[in-house]
Amino acid sequence: MFPAVGKLIFGSSTQESLIELPQGQLYLVRPLSPKGYSELIFKDSAIRIRRTNQDFHYQLVAQRVFEEGEAELLAEEGGDDAELDAVAAERDEKTFLLDEALHFCVEVREGGETALAWRDLSGDTGDVYEFVCDGKLPSSQVQQFARVARECQYERKYRKPSTTASDEDLEQFEFHEETPIPPASPLHSPALARSINSSDNMYKQRTAANSAKRGAVAAPEQQPEARLPAQAPGPDSPPRAIEIYATVTAELHLFDPQPGHFVMVDDSVIAMVSEVGQWEYWLQIDGKGKSWLGAPVVAEFNPVFDFEYLSFVFNHFSDDGTARSWLLRFRDQSTLEKFQEAIMQAIWERLNETKWKKIQEKERDEEYDSEDDEAAEAEKNEGEVNSQLAVGYKHDRSFVVRGSKIGVFSHTADNRLKFSTNISKVMTPNGRLMSPKKVMLHAEDRDLIIQNNVDPNKLYRMDLEYGKVVDEWNVHDDIPVVNFAPENKFAQMTSEQTFLGVSHNALYRVDPRLSGQKLVDTDMKQYASKNDFSALATTEKGYIAVASNKGDIRLFDRLGIRAKTQLPALGDPITGMDVSADGRWILGTTNNYILLVDAQQKGGKNEGKLGFEKGFSADSKPHPRRLALTPEHVAQFYHETGKPIAFTPAKFNTGEGTEETSIITATGPYIIEWNLRRVLRGMKAAYKIKRYEEEVKANDFKFGSDKNVIVALPNEVNMVAKQSLRKPTRESIVGNVRLSVGGDGGSGRRSSARIGNLDSGRYKLAKGDIVNSPY
Repeated sequence: MFPAVGKLIFGSSTQESLIELPQGQLYLVRPLSPKGYSELIFKDSAIRIRRTNQDFHYQLVAQRVFEEGEAELLAEEGGDDAELDAVAAERDEKTFLLDEALHFCVEVREGGETALAWRDLSGDTGDVYEFVCDGKLPSSQVQQFARVARECQYERKYRKPSTTASDEDLEQFEFHEETPIPPASPLHSPALARSINSSDNMYKQRTAANSAKRGAVAAPEQQPEARLPAQAPGPDSPPRAIEIYATVTAELHLFDPQPGHFVMVDDSVIAMVSEVGQWEYWLQIDGKGKSWLGAPVVAEFNPVFDFEYLSFVFNHFSDDGTARSWLLRFRDQSTLEKFQEAIMQAIWERLNETKWKKIQEKERDEEYDSEDDEAAEAEKNEGEVNSQLAVGYKHDRSFVVRGSKIGVFSHTADNRLKFSTNISKVMTPNGRLMSPKKVMLHAEDRDLIIQNNVDPNKLYRMDLEYGKVVDEWNVHDDIPVVNFAPENKFAQMTSEQTFLGVSHNALYRVDPRLSGQKLVDTDMKQYASKNDFSALATTEKGYIAVASNKGDIRLFDRLGIRAKTQLPALGDPITGMDVSADGRWILGTTNNYILLVDAQQKGGKNEGKLGFEKGFSADSKPHPRRLALTPEHVAQFYHETGKPIAFTPAKFNTGEGTEETSIITATGPYIIEWNLRRVLRGMKAAYKIKRYEEEVKANDFKFGSDKNVIVALPNEVNMVAKQSLRKPTRESIVGNVRLSVGGDGGSGRRSSARIGNLDSGRYKLAKGDIVNSPY
């Protein structure tokens, strides 16, 4: 027949690779399907023809190409679970019996692009797989691949070696009369972030060339109504514009939850953001001769900007109460930035009732929200559901706050949770019942620092050996505690007594050993303006990162001085902070996305230094990575839950001497984990998810591991194996979760416990089980 030119890399020695094209991209193209036009299957892939164990039968194999070290990383994640390995193998490889029914063909397009295509026999009419060859592949290699494919089809059909076939015999497998291969246009697949202009030009060039050669099929753009998931609502009547903030052109897409895709409804619309009243703003979207929708610009419509896909996603409620998710896709980044600036300016002015242009340059990011008068609030019942989680560093225990109760769970050797006891009433030293608002483990996990809902100037110390609050600390009469954190990353592993706190405009140290007020005056940095600090975190050396509700981040190497670095605000409040132990990576959580900042300097006299130690020059400040869900997943999550994305504070896995490899957060009923290495390699959608039946209230990694995550649901606490998280698909997003104790095999072992009777293996504390005694 023909010599083997590949390697024995696919299973047994009888599965021999005959020929290979080592580089290209694999698409599934559905030109006539309502499921969506084009889907990028493997961004980097190779295509091969290999033998099977049966004579005269061959397989066409498209396989994902791993980046250096990525295969080993996935193997580490998969562990020893055979079922997971099989799923991973199927995920990273597509195989097809090389039969003439595939109508395998090759096309060289205008501009030199070469595509191999074959029918998706399990798909809808017109669906094809398309392998777009890398431009560096020589045409002779592609033509040789095509010839080998024809010889394999001949052998299968006639059950004899292809050495007996003439060139005329092989021509029957060339399929010259086929319609042209439909382009895997990135315009219809957000997996490739290319501009609309370049995509349009590419599509027009391909279609024109194909039409000239062989009579083209109708372009998908000519059939938008056929792909509409539902009739779009009529627009709200637009108010008269007082001032126009931005007018841009874009594509308009509408989310169809059934296939889980955005569908383009108009390829050219005008999107206008304007001021229409006193602190009132409007977004109007009009097509050619048709107004699609109008909506007030408010934070509640959940604006999500994605620069990777050049898109803006938002939710809109029509007059009949119907909720829909829309996507605007822009021509280029500058257009998106112009539109984003207008939207964020409108939201900022509405929230602050202050004109953006009237604020001095140095104060543009200031927010003038009034101080919360927490002291005036009465005690509020939290509905008796779990609200907070504190994971122990020293003694493998977790503590879950539930109203005025605290449940204590131990971590077993086989990575399960075991209910230990329940602190039934959290009370101040003078006997007032309180519901903890914030908690932090302290002093080798012997103490729990607590802040209540009533007095922001006070903190309380619970002695966990006795299960009661033993100290009340007045931090400062005039400086409240907005948030607090350990003195350094692993301080709670030691007997360290001091810790850090922030108010809206001050960073300080708290020393419980002081008489009277516990704030250390000499270690305080206070700002004249209201910086609106919201969160802080520390490194192993005690460097400090402080974030604000304005979205900026300040880096300090110690207390009492100006920040060494201030990273500019991106406009969204930061609700949570974390820092890697060595200070290299900083995490800032907002509702819609997570900021990942590289704090190491890459050049100049301070090369190799951290932003905590030396300030960045004005032209070399780091550009944060935005970890966000793809627009499709945002819309699908919203469709499933009816709630916008609202991430819980993101956390690195952590442990002494442990490298940070994962990031965990949650939104609604979904746990989401980003793989740090994949994020840094620039891989798209580098996250996995797990859905629960109820909303995730709090979550964190088990200390010293990135393999297990502790999850607090309203009425349960679970430890779940990270490997049970799955790639986000429509099936995994929709979910079919039934929580149980006892594990679900190696693929997703977990234990769960309820604070409440012992029922079907779950811990529910009955009234008689609730105790108020030492433990």
